[in-house]
Amino acid sequence: MSLVIGVTGGIGSGKSTVADLFAAKGIDVIDADIIARQVVEPGTPGLNAIEKKFGRSMLTSEGALNRSALRAHVFSHPEDKAWLNALLHPKIREAMIEQTQQSTTPYCLLVVPLLVENGLQSLCQRVLVVDVSENTQIKRTGLRDNSSVEQVKNILNAQASRTERLAIADDIVNNDGDDKELIPQIDALHAQYLQLAAP
Repeated sequence: MSLVIGVTGGIGSGKSTVADLFAAKGIDVIDADIIARQVVEPGTPGLNAIEKKFGRSMLTSEGALNRSALRAHVFSHPEDKAWLNALLHPKIREAMIEQTQQSTTPYCLLVVPLLVENGLQSLCQRVLVVDVSENTQIKRTGLRDNSSVEQVKNILNAQASRTERLAIADDIVNNDGDDKELIPQIDALHAQYLQLAAP
């Protein structure tokens, strides 16, 4: 079974860029965001339960989940948000465990944006934190999502703090620079993880 490296970081930290660099080395990447979409695809028990609870208005005309409608609804109904989390979190967790167990590379990455917030460290043997300054997060997220500084700060305040993330880190990648500065850090970690994964 693969060694599981949990990868986390705040919004705009560049988790995907880091994961892509490992994937380019042939390492399996399991992404919680992708799994979160898979568990509510048409025909899944997840989506059927959402439709049953909230009605057809939560679906698009194609029968897929209408994310913005659901987000808007649960944002103003905390009890429904709790219901949704209770429905989806176990399904996502189960799929993450299943996919890490199916990994065939010496180690695999489990990319979980809310690893700290959801207490999912137990699913990994090590935790890699992609660390950037708050200024970098605000700048990158603003450019990527067309968000105002205020919007980004609200998201930052809702997430675990930089200090909380760094407290659980076994390894840290600094991503305040550009991709060129990332590559030697990823190369070093790749060598280290291969060594740790060696029988």
